Amino acid sequence: MVKRARVRAPELVGKGGWINTGDKELSLTGLRGRIVIVDFWTFCCVNCLHVLDELRELEEKHRDTVVIIGMHSPKFVHEAEHQAVVDAVERYGVEHPVLDDPDLTTWKQYAVRAWPTLVVIDPEGYVVAQHAGEGHAHAIERLVAELEAEHAAKGTLRRGDGPYVPPEPEPTVLRFPGKALPLPGGTFLVSDTTRHQLVELAEDAETVVRRIGSGARGFADGATGAASFNEPQGLALLDESSVVVADTVNHALRRLDLASGAVTTLAGTGKQWWQGSATTGPAREVDLSSPWDVALFGGKVWIAMAGVHQLWVYDPAADTVAVAAGTTNEGLVDGPGEQAWFAQPSGLAATADRLWVADSETSALRWVDLDGQVHTAVGTGLFDFGHRDGAAGQALFQHPLGVAALPDGSVAVADTYNHALRRYDPATGEVTTLATDLREPSDAVLAGADGADILVVESARHRLTRLRLPEEAVRVAGVAHRTQRAATDVAPGELRLDVVFQAPAGQKLDTRYGPSTRLLVSATPPELLLKGAGADPELSRALELNPAVPEGVLHVSAMAASCDDDPENPYPACHVHQQDWGVPVRLTEAGADRLPLVLAGMDEAPTS
Repeated sequence: MVKRARVRAPELVGKGGWINTGDKELSLTGLRGRIVIVDFWTFCCVNCLHVLDELRELEEKHRDTVVIIGMHSPKFVHEAEHQAVVDAVERYGVEHPVLDDPDLTTWKQYAVRAWPTLVVIDPEGYVVAQHAGEGHAHAIERLVAELEAEHAAKGTLRRGDGPYVPPEPEPTVLRFPGKALPLPGGTFLVSDTTRHQLVELAEDAETVVRRIGSGARGFADGATGAASFNEPQGLALLDESSVVVADTVNHALRRLDLASGAVTTLAGTGKQWWQGSATTGPAREVDLSSPWDVALFGGKVWIAMAGVHQLWVYDPAADTVAVAAGTTNEGLVDGPGEQAWFAQPSGLAATADRLWVADSETSALRWVDLDGQVHTAVGTGLFDFGHRDGAAGQALFQHPLGVAALPDGSVAVADTYNHALRRYDPATGEVTTLATDLREPSDAVLAGADGADILVVESARHRLTRLRLPEEAVRVAGVAHRTQRAATDVAPGELRLDVVFQAPAGQKLDTRYGPSTRLLVSATPPELLLKGAGADPELSRALELNPAVPEGVLHVSAMAASCDDDPENPYPACHVHQQDWGVPVRLTEAGADRLPLVLAGMDEAPTS
C-alpha cells in the first residue's frame, strides 16, 4: 500500500450555489465514502476547458466511485455572475455538479494559485494530491485505481450513483453559437457550438436552411448528416465553394464543401499539441491545440491557436501548418512574430494589410502586419480590464472573443464579457461603444447590401442579432477593473521559488533527451525582479525582489515530462505536465521567504 501525505479537506463553500444537482446542497461529509476530485476552474480559461475534456473518460469509467465537483472560481467580473456560470456549464457540456464560488472562498481555503487546479480527496475526507495545469488525467486515473483498492479493502469505499442531475434541454434553434460567416449566396453559416453542428441560415439570419453534422460530439468525416464535430468555432471562406472550420475540441481544421455538405479534415490529428511536439509539417500529421478562429490573410489560413497562445498558419497550396507568431508564453508582448506573446487569441479578421486579433485573456485588440510584426492597439496585460471608451492607450475591454473589419477601416470588437459591441478607429486612435445590452457577443460580421448592418452572434441569447451601424457611437460611463485575487505577502530580498513536482506512481522524470523540466520566470512590473528572471531547467530558484517595488505579479511557467519506469518496455508512455501561474505579491518585512507552487503532488516542506 502506498504511504501518502494526507491533509483534512476543508468544506466546499460558494455563495453562488450549486448547479447540476437538482437544487440539492452537497457537502464533503455527505460524499464520504466516495473519491472526490475538486476541479478549480473558470470558464474564460482555455486550459480549464482542456481539463474538462481530459476528465470525461475518467468520469465515465469511475462513475460509481468518483464524484467530480467543479469549483467555479472567477477571474473576470462577468464570471462572478451566477447566470453566466450556469450558461458556461451547459455551453461546455459539464456533466458533474458545479459550485459557484464568486468570492473565491474555497479557492483561498485550499490555497489554490492557478486555473486549473485539481485536488483529489480520498473516501475518508483527506486531500491526497494536488495538480495544477493540464495533462494530469493519467496520474489521477492511476491514483483513483489505488484509492479504490485501498478503501475497498478497508471498507471505507462507497459505490453508487453520483449526485449529478442534468438540466432540462432548451428548444432553441441555436445553442451557444460561436462564430458566423456570410456565404456567397447571401445566406449565413453559424457554428452551433454546443450542439456540435454547423447551421446555414437564410438571409434573414433566422430561418434554418440546413444543418451540417450529426449533432453528437465526435470526429468523423463524411456526408452532411454523418460527419461529426466537437464544439466548432471559427469559420472562413477557403474559396467560393468551401469553408474552413476551426473544430476546436477536436484540435483540427475541417473543410466543408458548400455544394454537397461533405466534411473532410484539412489539418490536425485529433490530438492536442504539447510542448516538444512538431510545430511545422504536413497538415494532417501535426497536432493542434484548441483552434478558436480562422481567417484568410496573405494567401494562407491564419489560425487563432487559443490553446497555446499562438497564431499558426495553414498553407492550402503546400498542405502544411506552421507557427506564425507567439512563443506559447502567456502575456502581452509585441515585436517580431517569433518573440511576441499572446494570451488565448480567439478572434481574427483580415484586411488587405492587417490581421486583427481579439486577444481575450489580455482583454486586448492586437494586429499583425504583412511583415509578421505584432502590434497592440488596445490593452495593457493579463490583469487590467473594464469598459472604458476614449483614447486607445487608456481604453479597456473585458475578454473580447470576436473582431470584424468595418468598411471605413475601423474595427468592431465583440466585447464579450462587457455584453457590448465596441469600435476602434486606427485613424483617430479612439475607442467607442456601438451597442450595449447584448449577451456574451462572441463574433460580428457585416450584413446588408450597403454594408451598413452588422450581425452580432449573441452567444448566450442563442441567436444572431442585426444592428444598424450608428453614425454616432453610444457613450457609456467608464469602468475599470483589475483581477481580484488576494496578494501573497512575501519578504523583500531573497525569495525561494519551489515548483513542487512528484512524478506519478510508476513513472520517473524523462531525461533521455536532456533536461525533463523547465522553469520560466518574469514579473510585472519587470523592476520587481532584481534576480531570477528567465528560463532554466531547475524547478527551484532563488529570486531577489526589489524592496522599492511594493507590489506586482510574478509570472511562473513550469513544465515537467515523465515516462513509465519500466526498463523492459522499449516504448514507455510519456506525459507532459505544464502550468502557468500569475501570482500577485505584496512586499512586506513580515512576509514569507519561500513561495511553493504545486505542479503535481503535495508540498510537504514548511513555509516560513
